[in-house]
Amino acid sequence: MLFTSFVFVCLVAATFLLYYLPALSKFQVSILIVSSLVFYAYNQPVMVLLLLLSVGINIVSSYYIVYGDVKHKKRFAIAGVSLNLTILLFFKYSPLFAKTFFKEPGSLGEFLAAMPLPIGISFFTFQGISLVVDVYKEKYVKSELLVPKSFLLHAKQTLLFKGFFPQLISGPIVKAHDFIPQIGRKSIQDVQWNCVVKNMILGYFLKMVVADNLKDFTFWIAFPYFQGYSSLTLLTMLFGYSCQIFADFAGYSLIAISLAKLFGYNFKDNFNFPYIATSFKDFWKRWHISLSSFLMEYLYIPLGGNKRGKLRTGINIMIVMLLGGLWHGAAWSYAVWGGFHGAALVVERFTNEKIKIKANIVTQIFKGLLIFSFVTLAWLLFKLPDFQHVILYFKSIGNNIRSIDDTQLMSYIMLYSSPVLFYHLFYLLKVKSSVINVRKVEFIPYGIMLFLIIVNSGSSGAFIYFQF
Repeated sequence: MLFTSFVFVCLVAATFLLYYLPALSKFQVSILIVSSLVFYAYNQPVMVLLLLLSVGINIVSSYYIVYGDVKHKKRFAIAGVSLNLTILLFFKYSPLFAKTFFKEPGSLGEFLAAMPLPIGISFFTFQGISLVVDVYKEKYVKSELLVPKSFLLHAKQTLLFKGFFPQLISGPIVKAHDFIPQIGRKSIQDVQWNCVVKNMILGYFLKMVVADNLKDFTFWIAFPYFQGYSSLTLLTMLFGYSCQIFADFAGYSLIAISLAKLFGYNFKDNFNFPYIATSFKDFWKRWHISLSSFLMEYLYIPLGGNKRGKLRTGINIMIVMLLGGLWHGAAWSYAVWGGFHGAALVVERFTNEKIKIKANIVTQIFKGLLIFSFVTLAWLLFKLPDFQHVILYFKSIGNNIRSIDDTQLMSYIMLYSSPVLFYHLFYLLKVKSSVINVRKVEFIPYGIMLFLIIVNSGSSGAFIYFQF
């Protein structure tokens, strides 16, 4: 069920009305659970069983970590994490395993290759792992605050935590210690309407006007169509895809955050103007923040972080980024993408220790453009999961210099990419200048965005991160 569909609007409206009815206030958690299951079952009804299985594993393992035999606490934690990962590996990576190790026709290879990919499995699996680890380590809050004594109450809270529909299929990845303490009765008087409305308008604008229009023009990046375009057109399409993937995922995240606030729950920001980053480290503090913070807390730090010497630090970074790359999809190109970012982070980390560059406006602009260029080139691995097609695309950029440019296509790409540029530039101006005060006139750009959503939305399409 797409956030941009009419049936989703009906689901949200019905849920909202029932949720805040005074007579049903004690059933608020149950209402959200039912709505979330309806939302997830809309396109893949049978996959609700997998979601419930995943939730059940986390309910049982986390409960017995807290209230079971102390001697078996670690075993329950290991079992909970292992079963979460087993489900993820089986359903998401069976096709990759089949293509890699079962190239000859055969029943097992064909069975694995045909394995369906449940929507959002990467997201709700990571959330389940966060519950098990948070309860076991008690790093953030006491386990009793995450796992109540009542097994039924714990089951309801865990089901809401993993199944809450705003973030169920594309995040943000919500951690147990952030979400579960928020569960309780909510009042409509506490809804932050100003924030909800602004985030909703901006999110739908980025998705429906920017990303959905750009997808029709960046479609030609696909193999074999790109081979007929000039070098400049190929680079422009890649630039457009970079803006598209930001608008698509940042738009989704803003919609999810505003929907959560509509029901009284607060998610942390998932994007913070990533294309103004002047280093790869800065980029990963701004792009998909919920994923990078999850990998930091639950993988990088447990591996030893940067506390075991330079060599081990570099190895830890590469492990985290390679696995982070594969988390995005069952293709080796995603591992290459993660490896590229990992290598860039390692080189950057140790280069900065040796070389000190004086910071000024010129160097900051140069570094920002350099990071954006490398990040944009790497996005091609998302658009073309077949690595051979990626190599062919770069060859076409080098070989098609004399081909005729498609000026109309490039013009449309630049037109629909411009809001992403203005979005980042305006933020920079606002940060650098204390004289800019937009509060009195901010209704103007939001009014324009709302108007464009109505009159200039692109053809409806699934969010890019649905495939992950």
